[in-house]
Amino acid sequence: MASLPTSVAVPPAAGLSLVPATELLALLRARDVSAVELLDAVLRRADAVTPTVNPFAVRLDERAFAAAAESDRRIAAGTARPLEGLPLTAKDSQWLAGVPTTSGSTAPPVVPTHTVGALQRVLDAGAVLFGKTTTSEFCYSAISTAPAFGVTANPHDLGRTAGGSSGGAAAQVAAFAGPVALGGDGGGSIRIPAAFCGVVGFKPTFGLVPHEPSVAGWKTLIAMGPLARTVADVALLLDVLAGFDPADRHSLHPVPTAGHPPLRIAVSEDLGFAPVDDDVRPAFRVAVDALADAGVEVVPAEPGIGSSAATWATIATAEARWSNPTPAELLSPAVRGYLAFGETITADAYVQAQFHREQIHAAYADLFARTGAAALFTPTVGCVAFDAALPYPEQIGGVPVTEPWRDWVPFLYDANLIGLPACTVPIGTGAHGLPVGGQLLGPRLADRTVLRIAELLQNTLDPPTAPPTRG
Repeated sequence: MASLPTSVAVPPAAGLSLVPATELLALLRARDVSAVELLDAVLRRADAVTPTVNPFAVRLDERAFAAAAESDRRIAAGTARPLEGLPLTAKDSQWLAGVPTTSGSTAPPVVPTHTVGALQRVLDAGAVLFGKTTTSEFCYSAISTAPAFGVTANPHDLGRTAGGSSGGAAAQVAAFAGPVALGGDGGGSIRIPAAFCGVVGFKPTFGLVPHEPSVAGWKTLIAMGPLARTVADVALLLDVLAGFDPADRHSLHPVPTAGHPPLRIAVSEDLGFAPVDDDVRPAFRVAVDALADAGVEVVPAEPGIGSSAATWATIATAEARWSNPTPAELLSPAVRGYLAFGETITADAYVQAQFHREQIHAAYADLFARTGAAALFTPTVGCVAFDAALPYPEQIGGVPVTEPWRDWVPFLYDANLIGLPACTVPIGTGAHGLPVGGQLLGPRLADRTVLRIAELLQNTLDPPTAPPTRG
């Protein structure tokens, strides 16, 4: 039997699959391509990558073609909406009325009666939803391996993880099977797979994008946001996603962007404590130099609070335990262990973890105040994508990843715990030519400034945002 390819080929004639969302919308408006033709091209590419990458939990082809035909009618009538005809996916865990969601579990699916606010917004804006993407089981781990879906592979190396839990979303975008995807991030779940797959992933300020209706747990941790191959496409989606929703008690009104003052960023390669692999450090240093060369003032600084992994894990596992009604016999051993750990969290530990969030917030408020920085720039993850058979890397920077906290993404938890906007951008390659991501984290509601710096970084660098091209 012939061996499988080690990465996903992008044929030179891939055509519309290679075009970013902003340009696709222009083509649609000019009627140089129809929404039905564009959808057909995307679905053909999705068919081609599914056997090896496996990014889709469910395809919605019939529904999508009906939506695309409606988009063509609207465009012809001059009544196009902001995302009219743009193909898009949602994460399987994100509720879509009438469509079963398993979140990777083999337990009986949930069939929502309502659509989550974020997804409803892009649908109301004319986006064509053609599928839902794979996750880890109940989104509890940072890889995309689940009993219901199997393994979602990294398009750059099919033996490596795509990351998670929005792994299908990142893998889909990286494999050119659709220009944009909607993900969710409760502890790095957009940023980890985006970094591993070499795409842009954005976690907005908590409350900026509506997150209801949804499951009971993690109400103050999760933010929904876009993944794309360019920062411009991420910003395009955020324009539609952001805004007040009375159905979400955490919902915020966006703050208008103020001018374009000279930029200053705080920079830390390891936050003073985080292990980083030796091959990740050079890519990060090149990115810092690129920002400086582009006129950004670079200030070495860090919040100085150490790892918040224990705080995050205390809240996340406890809430998972008490919000997940699935019988234990229907869960994988890994998820049973995760929920069992959550049951050991005492009320005192949970409350103390909530108190610690205020200390973390104070540390970041002080960091931005004393440095005058518009964002903090760090690596996204201290390693590149690891073997897909592993639940987490065995070590980073020579430091073993051990129980109980499995603290291998220390750059990411703070943004979830205190609701800050954070964007990961491809900044180069590490071991085996795999993508390395850099994270820009800003003050609350500084989403547009963070994206402005992210776009400057992406335009300055030339990182590999796609799998190797082969004829």
